Amino acid sequence: MSAVAERIRGSIPALITPMKDGKVDEAAFRRLVNWQIEQGSHGLVPCGTTGESPTLSHDEHMRVVEICVEEARGRVPVIAGAGSNATAEAISLTRHAKAVGADAVLSVTGYYNKPSQEGLYRHYAAIADAVDIPILVYNIPGRAIVEISVETMGRLAKLKNVCGVKDATANLARPIRERLACGKGWRMLSGEDSTTLGYMVQGGHGCISVTANVAPKLCADFQNACAQGAWDTALVLQERLMPLHDAMFVEPSPAPVKYAGSLLGLCTDEVRLPLVSASDAARARVREAMASAGLKA
Repeated sequence: MSAVAERIRGSIPALITPMKDGKVDEAAFRRLVNWQIEQGSHGLVPCGTTGESPTLSHDEHMRVVEICVEEARGRVPVIAGAGSNATAEAISLTRHAKAVGADAVLSVTGYYNKPSQEGLYRHYAAIADAVDIPILVYNIPGRAIVEISVETMGRLAKLKNVCGVKDATANLARPIRERLACGKGWRMLSGEDSTTLGYMVQGGHGCISVTANVAPKLCADFQNACAQGAWDTALVLQERLMPLHDAMFVEPSPAPVKYAGSLLGLCTDEVRLPLVSASDAARARVREAMASAGLKA
C-alpha cells in the first residue's frame, strides 16, 4: 500500500461547492477548505456528488480541484472527484487532478449507461493504465443504478493504482466480504454517514461525509474515537450526529447541507437547477437537527 493510501482515513468531507449569483464562490470555497482543516478533517473531496459535480462545467470542475489543492497545501490529502460515465472523460479529469497535485481521485461507476461488471472492470482498468495516481472507486448504486459486485471489487484491487472504495451502498454485509476479497491493504471508506459506525467496526478506515461539511469537529472526533477502538465514545457521538445525518437528506442533497452551511456563514444556500433550495419544512428540520447536535448558527 502506498504512503498516500495510508493517509486516506478518518473524516473526509465531500465538500459543497459554494455558489453566489450563479457562479462558483471561490473566496467562500477557500475559506471552507481552511476551516475544514482547522476543525480537524483528515482529508478533502472536491467535486463529488455533494459538490454538485453534475452541474459544474469542466472549467469550473477543474478550477475547484485546483483551489482545493492550493489551499490544502499538503496538510491533508485531497481526493479529487474525477469520475464519469464516459471512460475518456474520466481519464481526462483524472489526468488534470494528477497534474495539479491532487493526492488521489474518487471515480464513480458508469451511471445511466448501466455497464456490466466486465464493463466496470475495464473502465477502471483503463483509468488506472492511463494515469499513475491512487484511485478510490465510488460504489453508489442508489445514484448510479449499477453496483460493483464484491467479486469485481476483488479484481479491481489487483490493479496497480486502485487502492480502495467509497462504499455508499449502506449494506453492512459488504465490508468484511470486501476485506476478504481485496485484502487488508484495501482502503475502505463509508460513503453513508448514518451507517458509518457499523462500517468502522468491520474494518473501515473512514468516511467521505456530507455531514462533515457543517459538523467537521464532531465528525473528526467520531472518527478518531473509532480509530482508537473507543466504541462507547463513538456511539455517543454517532447518536448526537444522527438527527443531523438524517436532516442532510430530508430533500435532495446538497440543498439541506448548503442551507446548514448558510446558517454557519460558510456559503449561500444556492444550488443549481434541476436542484432547488431547501423548502421551509426542510429548513426547520435542519435547524432542529443542528440545535440537537449543539451547532451554533
